[in-house]
This record gives sequence, structure tokens and C-alpha cells, in this order.
Amino acid sequence: MNLSSILKIILAAFLAYLPQKSIAEEASGCSNSDLKSGTYTMDHHGLARTYRIHVPGDYDASKPAPLVLLFHGWGGNEDEFLSDRIVRHESDQRGYIVVAPRGLGSGEPDNSNNSWSFSGSTTGVDGASNAICDDGETPDYSYRSCANVKQNSCSWTQCQADDVAFSLALVREIKSRLCIDENRIYASGGSNGGMFTWELGQNPASAGIFKAIAPVIGLPHRGYLDGPGKTGEMPVLLITGTLDNVVPPGDWDDESFTTTSNDNDRYYYTGATAITRSWANAHGCDTSVSATPVEVGLQIPDCRTWCTSDTGVPRVLDCRAQMGHTYDFSWSWKLVMNFFDRH
Repeated sequence: MNLSSILKIILAAFLAYLPQKSIAEEASGCSNSDLKSGTYTMDHHGLARTYRIHVPGDYDASKPAPLVLLFHGWGGNEDEFLSDRIVRHESDQRGYIVVAPRGLGSGEPDNSNNSWSFSGSTTGVDGASNAICDDGETPDYSYRSCANVKQNSCSWTQCQADDVAFSLALVREIKSRLCIDENRIYASGGSNGGMFTWELGQNPASAGIFKAIAPVIGLPHRGYLDGPGKTGEMPVLLITGTLDNVVPPGDWDDESFTTTSNDNDRYYYTGATAITRSWANAHGCDTSVSATPVEVGLQIPDCRTWCTSDTGVPRVLDCRAQMGHTYDFSWSWKLVMNFFDRH
């Protein structure tokens, strides 16, 4: 054996002795945590995308932390959730990193409300190729970017970018700059953002990234009843308001679609019972009977499930409260965090 071979053996043994970082650690940013709470921009396909991040005060760069992506409602921005003290406090107490991106629409070519696009919202067509609204009673909110996509005047969200692709890019961005637990990445959002949260769970391109989702006062458009877009489990918590005339959940056990009944619009949505039954079926739960009330430790919401054999918090949870089209963070965000903690 020559000297060169001996030196190679010695070097290999020395390197094997040194502590090694895994590929996952390198990719997750566990060795290079450089983000602090604040507002940032990132380039995605030539567009400057804005997001706000909240990092817990006791964040430890050597310990992977759970991550929640939060999507604002129509016309909102990155401050809609994270400007709320309760959201920040609960996230701090539980060690969650929370990222709230801004949707598109407020700049060229649209100059309209920031929004998230999901199944049917850009084309204006539901799951059965019918319009997603009564265009005789609903104003035309169409974005200029959807001129070649929309099929009627019911289209109401932007078409500048693929929001699913952006969300995946955002997760990669955060993972490269903070230490993230890849097995605990969640998504939640309100109203239009809640509708998009369903899209992230149903779309095979994104479903595998997220452990669980929690849409708030947001439902898919009529006919979009797909279950999780991946094999295996994807728990879902749905929070809606029984007095909501913008995105009404419908009555318990009623699988009919629902209709916006405010002064301006007549949009059609999949009811809360229909979509949660679909997800319960996908999780192997018995949906041949009515959903069963379940105690969640909070007095305000009425929560029910078909997944009665689950230990602890059920994988599919339909929670409704006597409220309108509002978030009511005083209890809802704690419920979302409790759900993510247990899944």
C-alpha cells in the first residue's frame, strides 16, 4: 500500500469521526438561522413577494420549530393576522414560527384587492362547469390578469401567479433560513385565505408539504369536494360562523351548497357538512350517521366530528360559532393552535 492510499484512509477515518450535519439540517437552515420577526420580500418568477414573519422570542436555532403559513382574506395583507396580539402570544407560548404572506392584486396589472386564487375563483366555474355565482346579482370583480382565463363575470381572484407554487417556494425560503421541523408544517387562513387553505390541502402539488390545515370562515366553491391531495392523513379543522352571510356554512347535516346573502353578492360555496364529510370519508371515518358533538375545551364553538374512534382531538373537526364573517381570535386562534399541537 503506497503513502497516498494510507493518507486517504487516515483522512476518511478522521472525517467519519467528526460530527456530521445531515442533508435535512443543511437544507432546513438549522446551521444558518438569519431571519428575525419582521417584513421581507422575496423574488418569485420575477415578482417581488412580500411576507411577514413572527419568530418566538425563545427560538433556538439548534431545535427544529413548527411552522404555520397564514393567508389573509380578500383585500387584506400580511398584517391581518400577525398584528393581532393574541395570534402572536399563542404562537410564542407554543414555539411556532408564523409566516403571513401578501397576496397579489394591488399592483400591475390588476390594481385591485390582494387575493389568493383557488379552484374556480379565477375561471368563475364550479366543479360541475356551472357559474360560481349569480352574475345577474353579483358585480364583476374580475382582475385584468384573468382576462384570458375567466369564463364569465364571476371570476374574482388574481391570475398573476400560481399561488400554490409560490407557497411552496415560500416554505423553501423559510426552511433555508430558519430551523424548521419538516414534519410540522401547517396552513391556515381566513375568508379568501381560508378558501386557499383548502386548495393547499387538496392539490397534490402542495398537500404533501403540510401536516394539517385549518381554514377559518372559508369554504371551497360549489362542487369542489375533493379530499386530501395525498395518501395518508391530513387532519383538518374548519371554523365557520352560523351568522355568516358572506361564506355561510349551511345547517348541520345539510350537504347542499350555500349562497352568499349580503347586499352585494350571490356566490355559491360547498357547505361545511359536505366538505368535512368528504374529508372524514378520506380518513376512513364512519359518515353513515350524523356528526357527533365533541368537547374541545372552549365554550363558544359547537364542534362535531365523524371520526369518533380517534384518540384525542379528531382528525376532521367541524366547528361553528354564533358569529358572522369574522375571525374572533379571542377563542378561534387558540383552537387552531390546540389542533396543530395535537396533530
